[in-house]
Amino acid sequence: MTDDRIALRELLEKGSDATFLREMIGFAAQRLMELEAEGVCGAAHGERSPERVNQRNGYRERDWQTRVGTVELRIPKLRRGAYFPAFLEPRRTAEKALTAVIQEAYVQGISTRSVDDLVRAMGMDGVSKSQVSRLCAEIDERVRDFLDRPIEGDWPYLWLDATYVKVREAGRVVPVAVTIAVGVNADGRREVLGMAIGASEAEAFWLDFLRALARRGLRGVKLVISDAHEGLKAAVTKVLRATWQRCRVHFMRTATVHAGKTQRRLVSAWIGTAFAEADAPAAHAQWRRVADQIRPKVPKLAALMDAAEEDVLAYMHFPTAHRAKLHSTNPIERLNGEVKRRTDVVGIFPNEAAAIRLIGAILLEQSDEWATQRSRYMTLETISPLSDTAAVSLPAVAN
Repeated sequence: MTDDRIALRELLEKGSDATFLREMIGFAAQRLMELEAEGVCGAAHGERSPERVNQRNGYRERDWQTRVGTVELRIPKLRRGAYFPAFLEPRRTAEKALTAVIQEAYVQGISTRSVDDLVRAMGMDGVSKSQVSRLCAEIDERVRDFLDRPIEGDWPYLWLDATYVKVREAGRVVPVAVTIAVGVNADGRREVLGMAIGASEAEAFWLDFLRALARRGLRGVKLVISDAHEGLKAAVTKVLRATWQRCRVHFMRTATVHAGKTQRRLVSAWIGTAFAEADAPAAHAQWRRVADQIRPKVPKLAALMDAAEEDVLAYMHFPTAHRAKLHSTNPIERLNGEVKRRTDVVGIFPNEAAAIRLIGAILLEQSDEWATQRSRYMTLETISPLSDTAAVSLPAVAN
């Protein structure tokens, strides 16, 4: 086990984020074969045991073609009889093996008894509860390495959001907040930067989360996009000293509550005229005109607009090419939607570790997908001038 962990750490040090998913599949598949071989032999490799019924006899190499690339496998050989992994049998595709064994079992954190039933249903010999726990622990280590990796370079834009899942705690089922941070770096590339689980979205929790990101190297943040959570906003001010963008979509939902049902579309369109302006001064001027015009009839809405003006229009002070992606939390909410879709399969997590295993693996998978995309999330020419390290040599970005 120690040698396996050393090998995994060396693999992580040499590899890049883009290879995480393929390496995790290969590592998990290799461990599964080792566990199966142990079961066939009746003892671990090199172990002296009266229950031993067979001996190992080296390995044979085999390439495994998956959707994420070629995985090199070393299939254990036996002195008596033959061993061949079930997930490589004819008509058993790599996708089925990946989905059934890795995602449904080890990543999604379902019970070890269900894992054993699932593996048996695939025509395999099944794995013991302890074997599943060992493999889960190794996947957990891989996820931890991803979530704790150093953050390098400048990250001009940062999206923050939270969702809730249910976890068993001391015999009770309690909701816990899952916070996720997504950033865009000075190369225009998007990555998942971190995730944490806490009892609630209190300011203290957001402070701890942002400080942890800062300790890992987060710097150069110019704009933070989130919903209007006071604890989050206060933590951003204390830790990052960046401009805060209040999600425009969330604000519009709050604003239209103050209008009658028949007037909501009209009010939404009226406020939206400020967003259609070409630059920040014009947007602020139009915002104030709309607020003044509705003040006599809907004073509460006008007061809300007065208080939210700077925060809702903060994105207008950034490059025009970026604004469609900066004005709301939609980019990270799509990721949250995927998290909820996958966590709903589990329902109630047995503990926080199981929640971190699943959600961390989902985030790792998404970050890998972004890393392998050829096109940048934002162009290098428009985002590089926002970098603190590039600001000296590059001209300012024009609106």
